Amino acid sequence: MLNNLSHIALILDGNKRWAKKNNYSNLYGYTKGFENIKNLVSYSLTKKISNLTIFALSSENFNRSSVNLIYDIIYNNFSKTFIDLVKEKDVRIKIFGTKTNLPKKILEIFNNIEKLSCNNKKLNLNIAFNYGFKNEIKNIFKRILIEKEIINLDKEEDIDKLFSLGSIPDPDILIRTGGYKRLSNFIMYNLTYTELFFTDTLWPDFSENEFNSIIDQYYKTNRKYGL
Repeated sequence: MLNNLSHIALILDGNKRWAKKNNYSNLYGYTKGFENIKNLVSYSLTKKISNLTIFALSSENFNRSSVNLIYDIIYNNFSKTFIDLVKEKDVRIKIFGTKTNLPKKILEIFNNIEKLSCNNKKLNLNIAFNYGFKNEIKNIFKRILIEKEIINLDKEEDIDKLFSLGSIPDPDILIRTGGYKRLSNFIMYNLTYTELFFTDTLWPDFSENEFNSIIDQYYKTNRKYGL
């Protein structure tokens, strides 16, 4: 069957290991990984991919000391990097995950870029930050039980809207860099029939050539639904 490609999800793993391997600081490793997100968006635009969802920070990683390095990178680089994509490349940005325990300055940066890009249409960039699928499920249950949100369980679109990615198509491809072959609590509801690709390449080294190679493999896959 024809494999249309409209949505790619990525787990961006290997920044600290890349830094250690190349004798750089962890801050530089995360910075290079951050820069590679912009490269990835550019690759995706050339392929006319309309949805890109990236796992930037897991809720399980939130209490690690490295989260402060990520905050520093966001303070210093996030706005400039993503404003370029918003203004020059018509990218719409959505950031999802638990926001209640994030620093106020981080929330302001995120809110500003979302508002600035809300009318853009060329590519939807969904960034999972302080996100975990189990937390997402808990929050959905709370909304139903506490807020008495009415759901028509016979309508799949009503169920889809409960989740962070809403009604956009599920990912066709998931790519995980860094060598580990697991999903790590990432958008499990949306990955039921996604084609999974795992690479040993550490995220800062993930290139356009490898991205194209995975897309080529996807187009050669005979996708089936069911067993």
